[in-house]
Amino acid sequence: MDYKELYEAWLADPYFDEETKKELESIKGDENEIKERFYTELEFGTAGLRGIIGAGINRMNVYTVRKATQGLANYINKQGKASQGVAIAFDSRRMSPEFADVAALCLAANGIKAYVFESLRPTPELSYAVRKLSCIAGINITASHNPPEYNGYKVYWEDGAQITPPHDSGIMDEVKAITDFSVCKTMEKEEAKKQGLYEVIGAAIDDAYMEELKKQVIHWDSIKEVGKDITIVYTPLHGTGNIPARRVLKEIGFDHVYVVPEQELPDGEFPTVSYPNPEAKEAFALALSLAKEKNADLVLATDPDADRLGVYVKDTKSGEYICLTGNMSGCLLADYEISQRKEMDGKLPEDGALIKTIVTSNMADAIAKYYGVNLIEVLTGFKFIGQQILGFETKGTGTYLFGFEESYGCLIGTHARDKDAIVATMALCEAAAYYKTKGKTLWDAMIDMYERYGYYKDNVVSIEKKGMEGLAEIKRIMDTLREKMPESFGSYKVVSTRDYQKDIIKDLATGEEKPTGLPKSNVLYFDMTDNVWLCVRPSGTEPKIKLYYGVVGTSLEDAEKKSEELGKIVKDMLNSL
Repeated sequence: MDYKELYEAWLADPYFDEETKKELESIKGDENEIKERFYTELEFGTAGLRGIIGAGINRMNVYTVRKATQGLANYINKQGKASQGVAIAFDSRRMSPEFADVAALCLAANGIKAYVFESLRPTPELSYAVRKLSCIAGINITASHNPPEYNGYKVYWEDGAQITPPHDSGIMDEVKAITDFSVCKTMEKEEAKKQGLYEVIGAAIDDAYMEELKKQVIHWDSIKEVGKDITIVYTPLHGTGNIPARRVLKEIGFDHVYVVPEQELPDGEFPTVSYPNPEAKEAFALALSLAKEKNADLVLATDPDADRLGVYVKDTKSGEYICLTGNMSGCLLADYEISQRKEMDGKLPEDGALIKTIVTSNMADAIAKYYGVNLIEVLTGFKFIGQQILGFETKGTGTYLFGFEESYGCLIGTHARDKDAIVATMALCEAAAYYKTKGKTLWDAMIDMYERYGYYKDNVVSIEKKGMEGLAEIKRIMDTLREKMPESFGSYKVVSTRDYQKDIIKDLATGEEKPTGLPKSNVLYFDMTDNVWLCVRPSGTEPKIKLYYGVVGTSLEDAEKKSEELGKIVKDMLNSL
């Protein structure tokens, strides 16, 4: 059926509820809107589902959520793992509790027990709960930092990481195989509870998760000495971070934590920001105002599902608050965690590893080299870092020291297998206390790193391409670049290219080719002279094409200048395609 026929079928089919039909009736005559909702199915990809809430096969609604869950249930049952159950969490977004229940009751109807959090919880706690409860899988209802009209559905496997091969393709195949919504099972909640197939979880998991976080503290002595002298401003951006972030900071000894009152309570409309993203300066407007009032040492913001952390630190010399990018805060924490574990233990494990994604700062490489630990590079997506941790555990070799990605996400410890902004909040405050005992601020520590490793400056440009026309445009851009790889960007010569889709690294001087060693992915990477790099990839979660690039300067000013110049060259290149 074409999109018009599908639209009419939804209106006529008694399976779909009256509210859904009423919404569809309201767009009658709007050809473009009908087309957008029905021209294709909301794809269940490697990151699960993410889309605009609404009626239709290309939208997030109870029917698409139930279909995704039925596919997951079919996969679990075929694996013979139904008895382990599935943990389910949700955030503060529109329809999140409802979608969580739809998923839980579909699982229950398929004989799979659902452990459902009593109220909203952060993503890392869901990752932790999967392992704590020995579940076969986890479901998290969240669209992370997307605008309010979006929601999402992430699937985790028993190791606590988001699904990776072979489970991702196995689940996707099962979801695709469902061609009729009416085969998707459900049952009444009370009946599910009565049969022991729906269990509410909460405080016990919270307490256990907190204890795991506190195990990661290295310098209790520093917190005891100066924790009372450090002032922190924090905002959960209307999301899930408020209670756990405040709790862990209080329990380890930080008393002066001020939460932005306007952004404290959960609200899926995100009324104080247009975009609840800690990467956006706008998200910090209220927090920075409060920080100036309280003379705060650092300013922290977690995104709605609390897996990513945005940071501003005070430069005491200028009195200004300086934004740390995800690369900067990640490198700051990596250096702190690795250096202090070395100091505490006298040495680092011989098989110790720092893990980063391919679009993350090359400063990570310099840190790993300085401390003599392994640097492991993985594809974009924190699940691949989680996959490495699982590999260490199953092989019995490799010690996880730290892992991060440029998009404001990292993990300290192995209690979770996804980004954890709660443990990052705790660790950054601890680092602030430690450096304070040395007469330094976090910004001083950052400058020390630049002096030691080089003034690395990394950036990302995201270009939005909405709808089916946008998808076609993104494909055209990637195909054009792939067909004729640029040999230079301005004065920077391309030394080698990496095509992760074709699994080829090519040395431009010799023509030698070798495999990337990573799974196939639609990503192009250019290594250039002077340690400059560029990576181009479509976003896996948003209708965007992303361009990541990095330079190394001799000072902050030099690095900034080089980054601006390269950014202009990259944008001009894209516009010319």
